[in-house]
Amino acid sequence: MPAERRTLDATPAGEPRFCHNRREYTPGAAAVSTTPSPGPTAVPATDATPLPTREPDAATLAQADAATLAQAAERAAGDLLAPPARHRLADVIPAPQHVQSDATGDWVLPAEAVIVASADPAALAVGEQLAHLLRPATGYPLPVTDATTPEPAGGIALVLDDTVDLGAEGYRLDITFDGVRLTASTAAGLFYGVQTLRQLLPAAIESPGPVTERWSLPGGTITDAPRFPYRGAMLDVARHFFAVEDVLRVVDHLARYKLNHLHLHLTDDQGWRIAVDSWPKLTTLGGTTEVGGGPGGHYTKADYARIVTYAADRHITVVPEIDLPGHTNAALVAYPELAPDKTAPPPYTGTEVGFSYVDPADERTYDFVSDVLGEVAALTPGPWLHVGGDEAFKVKGEVYTGFVERVQRIVADLGKTVVGWHQLAPAAHLDGRVLQWWGTNGEDPTTAEAVRRGARLIISPGNHAYLDMKYAPDTPIGHDWAGLIDVRKAYDWDPGMHVTDVPSSAVIGVEAPLWTESVTSLTDIELLLLPRLPAIAELGWSPRATHDWNGFRDRLAGHGPRWGAAGIAFHRAPEIPWPSGPAIPAQRDPAVPTQSDTTREGVDLT
Repeated sequence: MPAERRTLDATPAGEPRFCHNRREYTPGAAAVSTTPSPGPTAVPATDATPLPTREPDAATLAQADAATLAQAAERAAGDLLAPPARHRLADVIPAPQHVQSDATGDWVLPAEAVIVASADPAALAVGEQLAHLLRPATGYPLPVTDATTPEPAGGIALVLDDTVDLGAEGYRLDITFDGVRLTASTAAGLFYGVQTLRQLLPAAIESPGPVTERWSLPGGTITDAPRFPYRGAMLDVARHFFAVEDVLRVVDHLARYKLNHLHLHLTDDQGWRIAVDSWPKLTTLGGTTEVGGGPGGHYTKADYARIVTYAADRHITVVPEIDLPGHTNAALVAYPELAPDKTAPPPYTGTEVGFSYVDPADERTYDFVSDVLGEVAALTPGPWLHVGGDEAFKVKGEVYTGFVERVQRIVADLGKTVVGWHQLAPAAHLDGRVLQWWGTNGEDPTTAEAVRRGARLIISPGNHAYLDMKYAPDTPIGHDWAGLIDVRKAYDWDPGMHVTDVPSSAVIGVEAPLWTESVTSLTDIELLLLPRLPAIAELGWSPRATHDWNGFRDRLAGHGPRWGAAGIAFHRAPEIPWPSGPAIPAQRDPAVPTQSDTTREGVDLT
């Protein structure tokens, strides 16, 4: 088929197909024809004798015209009388850069809508992701097609245009009465625009099954781009191990709020979680424990590749962390020759820190570091390798900085950029290196000096961004060593101005770590992530000028019904005015048509 029109969703014969024009419904067709209709003088390419034709008389034409006009009038009246979209255009998290509402431009997703994307595999992939998000709750087929110049035609157009000035992750979303156009210069920008579109639909769009709903979007234009290039969260899978499916669920939470990095804390005293072929006992021995004495576990290389690929499909970069030289008890259990006394310590299932370290004076240690980082780098397409460096209390002074400097060079030789906790700051600077700052007091002269020497920062203050901190004294899981962090405390600070004497230009972004000493299940993860993760996401994405606690808490309240519809656990923080009463319409039998299945207008039945 020509590139201008190729239908990606194959439909069996006898099922309905939908053309790019939403009014051209073709029941029972096996495919959408891409052959232009012959003109008035075209001759059919057949030897058969043509059947005689009869021109319609004037009465028939008048009757047809009247019926067409009546149908158009009925449709227009329905659209005018239908209730407005329940969401405002600005009701988005993270807050958009620029919003221009149009009260006359509300659009309703019709049952016959088509998603038309630019004829580029990356744009088509985002189109399929959008269809995957919308099909379950709407019950609509939403075929995805491509076109050289996508037009909404009553549906949704995804336009990939590298000539538009929207930045590497920016997008423009135009919603009018006649359809939706999403424009970006990259697939990442299209993907983030899809997340905005998703939030502007009724909360029931998150339902896993068909729901009777008026799928309306508020009219207007959003032009948006992120404040910081690095926006992330960290999941500690070392203290407690979490299955691949749980990690993928976390990836979905990050994607929903336009976060673009997942930092995996893969190794610690309690367990080693990534397979290394050249040092196999790291997982066969070091991976069999966790906090509290559970069975532990580890990711095979195939498991890790699955996580990396799933994240990349959602424009999220995985940042693997191999913590060195401390936090290494699990490695020493597996390979005692790495220990300073060459004796295997007992497996550790507690939560204390700072007692273990690999021998910085033994060349075998650097063989180990080179092998491990080399294999992990080969599995990781992203630019970052995180080497930890925190709480190595027994490796001090020049011994510590000498170790860090050798490890930094190993990372650079692998073609990666080194990231480490801000304890790396005293070591000599290496071009590009990034320090992850997790302090609780913005006065940090050592880190500020490292920045003056060229270091860049990811900001993760323990008393604002650590998602393992309790919300309140009675929170059943979590810690309080950095203080209690309710939603307002997670929101009311500025990553660009948080560390004294560090300019905003040196800050590449923000990250919210979740340590798992007390976290044992996916439900625990979600209760600590939500609703604070959207707060951190807004700090990373939105312009500082949009920062407003009262506005944020009201926008955040509308996400409770979304999480509920999707079956996502979350903490009902008392400072958020969560809606009361039933939030999601009853699920419907998709075999029973509704008015919104057959007309554009739809009826609000909630």
